Amino acid sequence: MHKKLLRPDRLRRPPAQFSWVDHRLVREGHLRRCRADGLALYLFLITVADAEGLSYYGDESTAGHLSMDPPRLRAARRDLVDAGLIAYERPLYQVLSLDPVQPPPAAPPPQADTSSAPRGEGPRSFADILAGMGGRS
Repeated sequence: MHKKLLRPDRLRRPPAQFSWVDHRLVREGHLRRCRADGLALYLFLITVADAEGLSYYGDESTAGHLSMDPPRLRAARRDLVDAGLIAYERPLYQVLSLDPVQPPPAAPPPQADTSSAPRGEGPRSFADILAGMGGRS
């Protein structure tokens, strides 16, 4: 397929200020985890956030920019928090990295309980323990 610019006079160029939309939002399915209001809020936040993803826009201002009432804004914010796309602590928003969350390190395997073994002996098998109990009542 041959591509051509439909409007060469409107060719999009990266802006001078800091802002971007990460392709992983689509490729990794992040967009499917949110409703339309949440996605509108996300677009707003990635547009107004600083280089660290931080924004101090208040609820009234944000709701006004998005034509949302306060309950819709709160629901949209909850969508994004639940999807792991933003963190929120009033009045601060942080747009989070899309990098995968690292799983916590695996816990070391449990060690054998040797508390019932006589001193000087190592761990014993269940069969040995049962055989040792044979003479006791």
